Amino acid sequence: MTGSRDDRLDPGLSAIMSERRQLINLAYRLLGSLADAEDVVQETYTRWYAMSPGEQAAIESPGGWLTKVASRICLDLLGSARARRERYVGEWIPEPLPDSTEWRSAGTATDPADRVTLDESVNMAFLVVLEAMTPAERVAFILHDVFRYPFPEVAEIVGRSPAACRQLATSARRRIASAQSPPTPTARTADLVRDFKDAWQAKDIAALVRLLDPDAVAIGDGGGLVSAELHPVSGGELVARYFAGLVDRRPGITLLERTVNGQPGLVAQENGVTVTVIAFDIAGDRIRHIWAVRNPEKLRPWLTG
Repeated sequence: MTGSRDDRLDPGLSAIMSERRQLINLAYRLLGSLADAEDVVQETYTRWYAMSPGEQAAIESPGGWLTKVASRICLDLLGSARARRERYVGEWIPEPLPDSTEWRSAGTATDPADRVTLDESVNMAFLVVLEAMTPAERVAFILHDVFRYPFPEVAEIVGRSPAACRQLATSARRRIASAQSPPTPTARTADLVRDFKDAWQAKDIAALVRLLDPDAVAIGDGGGLVSAELHPVSGGELVARYFAGLVDRRPGITLLERTVNGQPGLVAQENGVTVTVIAFDIAGDRIRHIWAVRNPEKLRPWLTG
């Protein structure tokens, strides 16, 4: 498991470890946290290697077994997450991920197999909607609609009938459809984010208001570890004034255009260190949601080292 064993002595090891990327991708989408996803995958492999060689050999599909175990661990974690979120200081936002070309990990090289594939199922708006689902809805939807597992296999994991899992996925799709607007082309999103950055740096409130939806909402996540608004800021003009005011309160900030969860976003740095990662939700030609993650525990992949 650690790489110290010789694949030639254990022909199945390479095949087992090749599932790691799939498991990380699955667990991140289920939990919205890379740190938790890594813990889930570690626990999954621990359970695999706790079995005897004979028990391992008796498993017809090791990849399927690993997926089932990881999904069940995630389901249990999702059940306890709500209580943990109630104790969380301020708003909880899913952990943001950089583009693979910008990936860092606290001063150590990151195994490419650990990188999460960035597609529409990890953009911040999508993950935020997933947070509103029940654990069973989220697992059934992600396994079936994103990873294409048939409902009978989903049913084994969730512990419900295939028909019930089909209903869970349908309910989840309704939530997604009601919360998401038609996608804005990436190039247009990048233009809007760049315009927002320029207006923000210039403290141009009028320009910011023009870029923001009248009902825009900005949410910050400091986790009680760094300063952040404890409650959402709502309304285009209030959001514009709030961001303009940050320029004077944090004069040493450098804003950089970066890819955040596969979409154009911004990174704020102080002395070359990332302190905030900002994701956007665009509806038409207006910014509808802004998510600013400041909790340093969620910024590990963005650290330079």
